Amino acid sequence: MAAEAPGTLPVQLVEQPRLQKLKEMFISKFGSAPKFYVRAPGRVNLIGEHIDYCGYAVLPMAIEQDILIAVEPVKTQVVHLANTNSLYLDFSTSVNNIQINKTKPQWHNYFLCGLKGIQEHFGLNNPTGMNCLLDGTIPPSSGLSSSSALVCCAGLVTLRANGKTLSKVELAEICTKSERYIGTEGGGMDQSISFLAEEGALLSKSKGLDWEKMLRLHDVQTKLGVSLEEMLTIVEEVLHPEPYSAEEICKCLGISLEELRSQILSQNTQDVSTFKLYQRAKHVYSEAARVLEFKKICSEAPANALQLLGELMNQSYISCREMYECSCPELDRLVDICLQFGAIGSRLTGAGWGGCTVSMVPTDKLNAFLEDVRKAYYQSDVQRLALEKNSLFATKPGRGALVFVEA
Repeated sequence: MAAEAPGTLPVQLVEQPRLQKLKEMFISKFGSAPKFYVRAPGRVNLIGEHIDYCGYAVLPMAIEQDILIAVEPVKTQVVHLANTNSLYLDFSTSVNNIQINKTKPQWHNYFLCGLKGIQEHFGLNNPTGMNCLLDGTIPPSSGLSSSSALVCCAGLVTLRANGKTLSKVELAEICTKSERYIGTEGGGMDQSISFLAEEGALLSKSKGLDWEKMLRLHDVQTKLGVSLEEMLTIVEEVLHPEPYSAEEICKCLGISLEELRSQILSQNTQDVSTFKLYQRAKHVYSEAARVLEFKKICSEAPANALQLLGELMNQSYISCREMYECSCPELDRLVDICLQFGAIGSRLTGAGWGGCTVSMVPTDKLNAFLEDVRKAYYQSDVQRLALEKNSLFATKPGRGALVFVEA
């Protein structure tokens, strides 16, 4: 349950080849054995793209691919970080002087985010030093939250090493906030929020609401007390499909261009001249409705559940491509190939503009599906083929973050 602390699982390492290998590498690296291991999974968003920061629920799934860290608390107040992948260099620093360079998103900085988040939450004046060896199986820069998994894993590592406990919800909240140390909140997410602020403002204004207090699309729906379907009708009535200029938005809201820039636009969007408010609002409300329908189908499990879920995934992809415009030619090609070779549903995930697709495939068709996609998409391109081993894989729903100890 969410109110519980992450679990601790005693294991026999002889039955866990990956843990056994990690222990051997740890001993070779540090000259002593780890005291415990922490795992945090990557995640894939099944449905619900670009709506969480508008106030709506999404449906992510933990995957089997993960970050695994072997840990030994030490008496010196130094954290030593090493990686089984030789491409990622070792790093050491004092636990009393955590410096995170936002301009260089190196792997160790994400660990330091989780470490610093726990330190600050508990006000740890003399935090425990640690030797840590990391092994990751989540493809980086794939939209599968490898960096977030590393932050979460580091948070749980620090929690355990310092003898502290938190519920899963508390730990998740701290780790989410601590990603701000690396500047996660200031990039594309910030830009997307800004793009969506104007829609909330115009819809609020058109319905006689105080638009300055309701910049999120969910806030508008809540204040009006209508359904998502009714909000889609309001979008059709209020917003026009043609892009809005900054001047037109100012005229609708009764504000100056300077007020638009200072009150609504972020630093990243000061120079944007046109805004597709109709398309973005239509995507958010329709996607939010699809998430609720997806959940309903999973709960009720009708005979044609898989077909219905696949159709919702396909609709989500079309909306992301047409309304939110967060796809790209490579993702479009990959979705087409996946549907051609047996996927019941397929869509981009991980925000888009690159990243990856997620496809729902019947188990009995999985091997043929993977081979067909490999031939059609990866073997046709030398650069893709070089990345294929870590880029094309099947996964089932995985378990959440966990601590392992030797039985």
